[in-house]
Amino acid sequence: MKTTSIGFLRIGAHRELKKVTESYFKGEIKSEELEKQASILRKTHWELQRDKGLDLIPVNDFSLYDTVLDTAVLLNVIPKRYVQLHLSDLDMYFAMARGYQGKNGDVKALAMKKWYNTNYHYLVPEIEDDTEIRLAGTKIFDECNEALSLGIPIKPVIIGAFTFLQLAHFSGKKTKNDVIASVIVAYTEILQRLQRLGVSWISVEEPALVTDLDNQEIELFRTLYREILKSKNGVHVVCQTYFGDVRDCYEDIVALDFDGIGLDFCEGKETYHILNKHPLPKGKVLFAGIVNGKNIWRNHYEKTLALIDKIKPLTSEIVLNTSCSLLHVPFSTRQETQLPIDCVQHLAFAEEKLTELSELSTLVQSPSLQTEAAYLENVALFASPRTLADEAVQKRVSSLTPADFIRVPDFFEREKIQKEEFHFPLLPTTTIGSFPQTKDVRKNRADFRKKRISAEQYKAFNKKKIAACIALQEEIGLDVLVHGEFERNDMVEYFGEHLNGFLFTEQAWVQSYGTRCVKPPIIWGDVSRCQSITTEWSVYAQSLTSKPVKGMLTGPVTILNWSFPREDIPLKESVTQIALAIRDEVLDLERQGIRIIQIDEAALREKLPLRKADWHTEYLDWAIPSFCLLHSGVKATTQIHTHMCYSEFNDIIADIDAMDADVITFEAARSDLTILSALSAAHFRTEVGPGVYDIHSPRIPSTQEIKSALFKMLEKIPIQKLWVNPDCGLKTRGNSEVKPSLQHMVLAAQSVRNSQ
Repeated sequence: MKTTSIGFLRIGAHRELKKVTESYFKGEIKSEELEKQASILRKTHWELQRDKGLDLIPVNDFSLYDTVLDTAVLLNVIPKRYVQLHLSDLDMYFAMARGYQGKNGDVKALAMKKWYNTNYHYLVPEIEDDTEIRLAGTKIFDECNEALSLGIPIKPVIIGAFTFLQLAHFSGKKTKNDVIASVIVAYTEILQRLQRLGVSWISVEEPALVTDLDNQEIELFRTLYREILKSKNGVHVVCQTYFGDVRDCYEDIVALDFDGIGLDFCEGKETYHILNKHPLPKGKVLFAGIVNGKNIWRNHYEKTLALIDKIKPLTSEIVLNTSCSLLHVPFSTRQETQLPIDCVQHLAFAEEKLTELSELSTLVQSPSLQTEAAYLENVALFASPRTLADEAVQKRVSSLTPADFIRVPDFFEREKIQKEEFHFPLLPTTTIGSFPQTKDVRKNRADFRKKRISAEQYKAFNKKKIAACIALQEEIGLDVLVHGEFERNDMVEYFGEHLNGFLFTEQAWVQSYGTRCVKPPIIWGDVSRCQSITTEWSVYAQSLTSKPVKGMLTGPVTILNWSFPREDIPLKESVTQIALAIRDEVLDLERQGIRIIQIDEAALREKLPLRKADWHTEYLDWAIPSFCLLHSGVKATTQIHTHMCYSEFNDIIADIDAMDADVITFEAARSDLTILSALSAAHFRTEVGPGVYDIHSPRIPSTQEIKSALFKMLEKIPIQKLWVNPDCGLKTRGNSEVKPSLQHMVLAAQSVRNSQ
């Protein structure tokens, strides 16, 4: 059987793309050097996939920032405010991604959202009324020519026309129906130009097909591809889906003139049953997603081969595939020299998943599996134990009662008590938690980790930074302060390092957005807290000021969702264990006199099923209670905050309110505060702080800009319930940006407060 993948990660084995791109942002290198290094990375990745035996290698999965943004630029979907900057094509591209503030103008970045149920963020295409959708870019063709010149057997990939329109934001009067004709023309030309290059397969990625679709949306899909596929002219086109099953539109896909259909057999609960009920017509190729592109665990060959045997009679040809792009996993386990070998052998990162595809292709055709070393090794691996059980943890979980998930008194009584306790002004100001992680901060941490400095030196440095951070916040005039988190590498990895049951990697980086990469820990066994994690830093910070300092924690759902969880342990069980560990930290902070505790659930929506019918039974029914378990034991006078990152929150507002926090802050600046209407319509009881400016952009917001945002918020939110804050932590920003931005924020809050 032939093999392929939906896409490969692009940051490089050692985050080379991040480093070179950030060098360009800083003006340290020219665009020619950035393009040169990007070309070297593409070549390295293509040749690796070829050497691993892939028969069809994806091209155009590489991006300097985001593939959805790449598609928008390809189709000339560029809002005029960026065109009017009169920048080079490359700098205009980055202005759309990061915003721009300079001699040519001042514009915000495009909105950013989570890519379905992952921690990857995409840039939302914005279609204005005067946008002329047409084939305007050449990136996909340039990279195809580049790969062909190297002798790479290519499979060009592109975000499909239907998914692109589903993701796009229409900022004027136009709707999807108004642009159908121009989208068809653009995609038709793309297929024709790729056909002239001599490619054999083209993959149009349509993950939107695994979501809930109504008849109108399905008709849009049919309308688009009835016309687009007329232009194939001999080239083969696969409709590639991932992240779930296509129960709403499988027969519609099959009825169209696609030569192949890509189905996800890992996350697609109904995929096999759908295929079994309606086998593919003769001549259509099944691209079977049987190697999980999201997790980091070895493929269980016995189970996968049994699945392939079941699939064989249902199609005339199978191409073995990943379930989704390998963008969501680290590069290679070869770089993990510190992990025990008995742990590493259970792991499969991107490079190892390519090997799995190759080995499965060989094993499928083997006359005797008992003579195949790869198969026998895999059988032995899955026969070996992978359990790290803690009876005390399991007993604690089993002894929980419904009362452990309910905080008393109720929210409204607590709100009155806390108003008397804190005496905050209207529109209290705060930040989300972290302050800039400058080079000296990172060096201090690295030196301590590598034992170049003592624990005393490490702590002394951090305390000096905390003191400066508290002084800065008091100078700026913030009402609720933070300690800055200078001791933390990452909001999830840091907590995982202080909990039992986690493994930590050296180079297992995964792209979150643009140049932002994270290194998720691995949940290996039962989770518990060994000792206090944050109290020393919070107590020290509080000793420096009379203003309240927030204790800063990461919530259990985010720790779970931003780790690689065990696939053989129910997520509910893992999250409950983590919640009990963080609950201990919450109670410790309260005992030490910390009166405001923020428990971030940045990733709350991340594992929300893509099908609405599954939301509660498969996720919310345990995700929301796990947060309630954290704070159910604190006093009424202790104020619990939480924070959530870029996502679609509007349709789960009631569930967020049920978390029973006292204050919640949202990332909202890039989405033009669209969440406000949902909060108002739901009569949201929790006090809220929709972010007033975007911290993922280097631009500094003006006082007037923030005042305008606050007045917009006050149209939907009572002033007594509104907090003022940036839309996320300040870790990735520089000190030169942070101080003026926060000063403008405080001035704006004071001005609006005085006007009421």
